[in-house]
Amino acid sequence: MSNWVLVKKEIIEETLRAESKQGKGLVEPLKSLAAEKNLPFKILEDKEVVNEAEVHRHEGDLWQCLEGEVTFICGGELVEPKAKQNPDGTLDEREWKGKAIQDGTEMVLRPGDWLWIPPGVAHQHNCKGIARMFIIKIPKV
Repeated sequence: MSNWVLVKKEIIEETLRAESKQGKGLVEPLKSLAAEKNLPFKILEDKEVVNEAEVHRHEGDLWQCLEGEVTFICGGELVEPKAKQNPDGTLDEREWKGKAIQDGTEMVLRPGDWLWIPPGVAHQHNCKGIARMFIIKIPKV
């Protein structure tokens, strides 16, 4: 059994044709393919949302803006940090959430822009309209 996966351009194009939905979410059909094949990348859509601030201690995030504009705040400190709660009620100390970020740097990503957020760096992204972004999870080495 091979450990490689080919994602054809047609899958990405079909994903980008999907109708926008209010809130934050992964977009099909890449969402299901990524889950089935345990892929480290997905396409995330934000539509008129303010997301929680977070820190991943175990992985970094590489973002590419595909469509729209999205505002990121990076660096600084989480406001009221708490460990992520898993669906079963246990805590995941590798990931922390917060209400906001204090003393971070704000930037706007537009189509074609890339943003690397290393493990351990606080970040938050918000969108007033619709934005779609590749997110690639890169494990801490």
